[in-house]
Amino acid sequence: MTRTHWIVLLLATLLLAAFPMTESTFYTQLLTKTMILAIFAMSLDLLVGYTGLVSLGHAAFYGLAGYALALVQPKYDPMSIFITLPAALAVCALFALVTGWLVLRTRGIYFIMATLAFAQMAYFVFHDTGLGGGSDGIYINNKPVVGIGGVRLLDLDDRAHFYYLVLAAMLVAYLLLRRVLDSNFGRALAGIRVNEHRMRAIGFPVARYQLGVYVLSGTLAGLSGYFAALQFGFVNPEILSWHQSGAALMMVILGGMGTLHGSIVGAFVFVLVEDLVKDQGVFGAFAKHWQLMMGVLVVLVAVFLPRGLAGLGTLARRRAPPEATTSATPGATAAARSAATPPDATPSAAGTARKSEGAGDA
Repeated sequence: MTRTHWIVLLLATLLLAAFPMTESTFYTQLLTKTMILAIFAMSLDLLVGYTGLVSLGHAAFYGLAGYALALVQPKYDPMSIFITLPAALAVCALFALVTGWLVLRTRGIYFIMATLAFAQMAYFVFHDTGLGGGSDGIYINNKPVVGIGGVRLLDLDDRAHFYYLVLAAMLVAYLLLRRVLDSNFGRALAGIRVNEHRMRAIGFPVARYQLGVYVLSGTLAGLSGYFAALQFGFVNPEILSWHQSGAALMMVILGGMGTLHGSIVGAFVFVLVEDLVKDQGVFGAFAKHWQLMMGVLVVLVAVFLPRGLAGLGTLARRRAPPEATTSATPGATAAARSAATPPDATPSAAGTARKSEGAGDA
């Protein structure tokens, strides 16, 4: 990360940290939801943007973590977050390990369909059986306790405390993924995305790298699903549906694939635009067709901003006019002199031309 990136990250963190001071309950909850979805989008971008694996079943990890919390957490006696969170992440990691070992044997459209198939299987397990309460879902009556040795560190029923916990989780997820991508492992992933066959030919265990990043991506998606279940206090099979995966993919496209900060930007834009176009006070009866307006936005970004909203800065720098120079430097003068000389002129011809110019001056 460059110095500019660190400065932007610091300023954005300070702004987000100061927002609960506005005491706006609705927008504090909305930003909490947005940061949770930003973690979800970053986990998907790790597959789509950095590994070249497009998944339509990423919501399976998102929903599994929520159901793991609902099933592990006692109904009337709150459990420690240091038990429920690792349990939920372990379930997602195990599911990613098993399904990844199978789906990574496919490529292209077959990979997309395989991930979608496993996600739909998980959806119907909770929808058609009593394990997860059927289509009605499960309520989470008690939130886990965040404390050590009887000392409560955070009260998750407090919206501000939960907000700062999610903010910290988003920052940790971003820095972790940035560190992974800057390592040799991340460079190998970049090589696999560009030319998988060449990486395999020079001796890289491509299957192991892809399985490792698939498990990491699924675990981070589970982290976002865990926090989403905590925020809403409720889980149902819809959080495992392909619509949820499609929404995350749209966030990645809006922000820009292959840019972690773009996934965060895409999540913020997606949630804020969704909240705006659903407002009947602004769009009237047309607000019920908010998916149409969101689809138009995604299409426009995909056509006119192939690198997403995160690529606006690069596009602006490319279109900026070159800086005007007030005085020619010696190097520029020499370059101009050499450019004025015809390319087919021989050294002797150039010397003759200089002599004739000197004779004319005399």
